[in-house]
Amino acid sequence: MKKFGFICAAVLAALMSSCGNGTPTADMKSDLDSLSYAVGMAQTQGLKEYLVQRMGVDTVYINEFIKGLNEGANAGDDKKNTAYYAGIQIGQQISQQMVTGLNNELFGEDSTKTISLKNFMAGFVAGTTGKGGLMSVEDAGKMAQAKMQVIKAQHMEEVYGPNKKACEEFMAKIAKKEGIKKLENGVFYEVLVEGKGEIPADTSRVKVNYEGKLINDSIFDSSYERNEPTTFRCNQVIPGWTNALTHMPVGSTWMVYIPQDQAYADRKAGMIDPFSCLIFKIELLGIEK
Repeated sequence: MKKFGFICAAVLAALMSSCGNGTPTADMKSDLDSLSYAVGMAQTQGLKEYLVQRMGVDTVYINEFIKGLNEGANAGDDKKNTAYYAGIQIGQQISQQMVTGLNNELFGEDSTKTISLKNFMAGFVAGTTGKGGLMSVEDAGKMAQAKMQVIKAQHMEEVYGPNKKACEEFMAKIAKKEGIKKLENGVFYEVLVEGKGEIPADTSRVKVNYEGKLINDSIFDSSYERNEPTTFRCNQVIPGWTNALTHMPVGSTWMVYIPQDQAYADRKAGMIDPFSCLIFKIELLGIEK
């Protein structure tokens, strides 16, 4: 049984070496041999985690990695092979990072939509070789920025357009409510407690209590629940808040109705979806000198 096991192991080792994806056999006859082996092994500390987490390698296919590793390591300084392996590496970055990142930026969590990999590669290759490009690299950068804004806006309208319509209808109703007063840019408020103190400037640092709600009455934030007033500069918050605070005497408590374009507009913020109107009860406690 021992002889049979030895022969099988030897044959297997020979087959793996011949395929180019096996583990070379160490031959440590000298200090230099031992150093070479030790350095090679020491360099693998954390490698498996890096392959999985940063490079997306499935360890089920570790032998394929070893095959590529052996080919790359034995390529030496062959410039042709160096260029080829660089192309493989950057191509994987395009697939696993660039395209994924672009899709996430444009379409968020909607996995049914993607940029065109074919056109991406056509532009990438033309830019790399300097041949056959439909525009300059500089113009391409400008077009990319402009088109990203257009496509992202179209996607946001498609997904969150109903929020914008609901906001418009809500604000129209608020405008007709008794006791409602209007500020600039479509912000409305009603006075719950009339203060007599100083009115902050936009650079003033103020102390407030507040409660924020969506138009369905869901509370998304409250300093009252934390039992802790908040301090900040008036110009460090959403435009609707700045607008209200710079008209509000210290000691006042207002109910403030903020349209989506004066809140987070097309951005998502925690529980707040894009194009959401916001309702705030704001109590201005003081101005910090």
